[in-house]
Amino acid sequence: MKSNITIKDVAKKAGVSISTVSRVINDSKPVTDEVKQKVLDVIKETGYIPNPLARSLVTKKSQLIGVIVPEVSDSFVNEILNGVEEIAKMYDYEILLANTYSDKEQELKSINLLRAKQVEGIVMISWIVEEEHVEYMQKCGIPASYISKTARDYDIYTVSTSNVDATYDMTKYLLDKGHEKIAFVMTSQDDTILERERLAGYEKALTERNISLDENLIKHGTTTYEGGYNSMKEMLDQGVVPHAAFVTGDEAAIGAINAICDSGYRVPEDISVAGFNDVKIAKMYRPKLTTVHQPLYDMGAVAIRMVIKMINKEILEDKKIELPYRIEERESVIERR
Repeated sequence: MKSNITIKDVAKKAGVSISTVSRVINDSKPVTDEVKQKVLDVIKETGYIPNPLARSLVTKKSQLIGVIVPEVSDSFVNEILNGVEEIAKMYDYEILLANTYSDKEQELKSINLLRAKQVEGIVMISWIVEEEHVEYMQKCGIPASYISKTARDYDIYTVSTSNVDATYDMTKYLLDKGHEKIAFVMTSQDDTILERERLAGYEKALTERNISLDENLIKHGTTTYEGGYNSMKEMLDQGVVPHAAFVTGDEAAIGAINAICDSGYRVPEDISVAGFNDVKIAKMYRPKLTTVHQPLYDMGAVAIRMVIKMINKEILEDKKIELPYRIEERESVIERR
């Protein structure tokens, strides 16, 4: 089997024209079943691989969708990507991945790079989507959907869950377990719509129980293990010891658990801990983490399906899709006696 077989070689061996081989490969114009099978047999025999760029020039379709991510190794991102990739395969699309490390300039460069690769659409996963991102993508005219803390600030296609309701429900769950002094560790240092919504849900649950908001119980960190650890350690070092800690990211919640243990307290006997997202590590760590389950796989699946519908000029009834969540009870929260 030769690695440098060309379409000309296939045509010669099959006894047909180059244009006939192209028609078979691209299914662009009808050929007889006999000729089609002869060409396919030669392609299989020779190991010929069609040039995707040349094919896209004929079909006007690259069958490529770009996916921009802030950090490919992040567990939140990784589970979303599983949904993106599986649905892409289902519709015969390939994924081109651009890892930006949350750098705004790199995100804009990635849009250009993916355009140069002739992607038909883009799924953008970003911690912070800014107006410049949105305007640039719209100027390019590429169908796009977004998963981001700030995406709902704009008139764009987004996938998310109801952050107000999810945070309210988890705070209420902790209150129902007897934890009135609840630390709220938000995994962002920015004033985003996501954090405002989550704070609103937290405050709403407290207000319903006539519990005053205590600023000493609120911390702003990052989504990382280190962010959760440092936020929780700082609170405990200041002499603020909550009944429970609600951390809005699972990796950060695990960091908070270790900070609690390093400070001489036990989880959940002394301080219960709850997380947000339900990534894989939430089930693997001990104690297993009670958390808000976000359907991350489904978020990725829905986001790319939106893009595929836009590519195919199908009608999209909703621009902003909210998927259901649930409280996943495990071992890190117990009833306070």
